[in-house]
Amino acid sequence: MKQAGTERLSTWDIVHAVDLAITAFVTCTVVTWITPLLMGRPAEPVGILWAVISAVFVFRDTIEQSRSAAISRILATFISFALCQIYLLLFAANSLGLSVLIVIGTLLLMLAGRRNEIGLLAITTAVIMIVAAEHPETARQQPLLRLADTVAGVVVGAVCKWIASALYDRLSGQEPR
Repeated sequence: MKQAGTERLSTWDIVHAVDLAITAFVTCTVVTWITPLLMGRPAEPVGILWAVISAVFVFRDTIEQSRSAAISRILATFISFALCQIYLLLFAANSLGLSVLIVIGTLLLMLAGRRNEIGLLAITTAVIMIVAAEHPETARQQPLLRLADTVAGVVVGAVCKWIASALYDRLSGQEPR
């Protein structure tokens, strides 16, 4: 059994760590730059943060693991988006609504056999509803904004992962990750 701290870092480990940092930087930069072009206003910190979280979430050791994480992230976010959008068209954001939406979303994912996405759905729903409650003037926009942030982060994260893996595998002569 290996002792903690005795494992050596491989070249791939270093490439992976640097690529993750680059991914976070690129995601932050892209969202900060593209949001004003699409929305006509500066990017909100919560939007930048949400995109970076999404990029980091899908950034896994292998491309297959990243693909699976991306599907989970998009699925959970889309369900949360739909539930929150319907709720916010009818009611103001509040903690009771947050709780009800988490129950409904959890049951939907259970029925769909996607229990691994329940935590993602709950986190996304909490972010949407808390930001909507904090900014009632833009409450109805929050689900769509967080969906867009998620998609941006997932795309940047997956692309950065794919590029680094492909380059590393080609240069090192290893099998694709």
